[in-house]
Amino acid sequence: MIDVAGSLRRAWHQLIAHIDFPLLLITLAIMAVGLATVNSATIDSSHRMMSQAGNMGLAMVIMWFVSRLPPQKLMSFAIPLYVLGVVLLIAVFLFGVKVNGARRWLPLGFTRIQPSEIMKIAMPLMLAWYFQKYEATLKMKHYLVAALLLFVPFALIAKQPDLGTALLVGSAGFYVIFFAGLPWKIIVGMIAAAAAAAPLLWGMMHDYQQKRILTLIDPTTDPLGTGYHIIQSIIAIGSGGAIGKGYLNGTQTHLEFIPEKHTDFIFAVYSEEWGLLGNATLVFLYTLLIGRGMIIASGAPTLFSRLLAGAITLGFFTYAFINMGMVSGILPVVGVPLPFMSYGGTALVILFLGIGILMSIHTHRMLVKK
Repeated sequence: MIDVAGSLRRAWHQLIAHIDFPLLLITLAIMAVGLATVNSATIDSSHRMMSQAGNMGLAMVIMWFVSRLPPQKLMSFAIPLYVLGVVLLIAVFLFGVKVNGARRWLPLGFTRIQPSEIMKIAMPLMLAWYFQKYEATLKMKHYLVAALLLFVPFALIAKQPDLGTALLVGSAGFYVIFFAGLPWKIIVGMIAAAAAAAPLLWGMMHDYQQKRILTLIDPTTDPLGTGYHIIQSIIAIGSGGAIGKGYLNGTQTHLEFIPEKHTDFIFAVYSEEWGLLGNATLVFLYTLLIGRGMIIASGAPTLFSRLLAGAITLGFFTYAFINMGMVSGILPVVGVPLPFMSYGGTALVILFLGIGILMSIHTHRMLVKK
């Protein structure tokens, strides 16, 4: 007799063998909140919520496949993915399509791609591989080479211009370098140098980037122009009060005052409907996500795994911090989505690639040679 029940159990266990359920459940909780908020923000366009649900399904399938890849296999992708990303960024600079004044897209005939998204994963992969290779002989020259590897794609992305993605890629690379043991005196020196170079950097900025910083200082100087986004967002967040106006009852949202309400400014929609209590709950969920990621990083058996897991985890923090900061009016608007909340397929796939890598590092930790 064929043991059907036993075969099904074994198949099920094989299916979920590489899934880290604490990490998955936290991510699903944030996604559920995000999907409900996208539905509220696009209540007159229900196809967007269905599209986002489809994006989530695809992203989770990709996460499942990546979680089954051992860290050694992930390491083998580091150089090819980084080189591909840099080559595509150069191609964007030479042949890219301009959209809304920015050259970020590369046409492929049947579709177009945004190569800068690749670097969000390629950058920490490359630097983690590099420091793993020279783990036994790390010297200052290795940190300088790592900084150069980081600077090239960062400069190419910032030139497009796409300051938001450049910051995300730059921060991911910096986290790897920091976790690899970058001395504090170097970090302090870099901060001092950046502060001293601020006047020069101001002159190198595009007009719209300067306006964003000036708007941050006082959005009322141009309430119907560059300050409009921030003013309406702050009104929405403040009007939510302690417990919010209730689901689907946000007036700023449904009277179309909040711009980009299903993408970059989805946090304003959520805040208006759920108030301070809802915001505290969401921050708690992100804290759990980051905490779980750091636990995985601390338990990783190799330098490559630790650096990669730490950089990906703090990448989630950077996403959330920058988005909430810009929507709340304490940071300039730079076009960074709220992770697992904002509408968009490409960003969601990249985020779930990160989740899949964390699961791979965690579930293969006993199989990796120390």
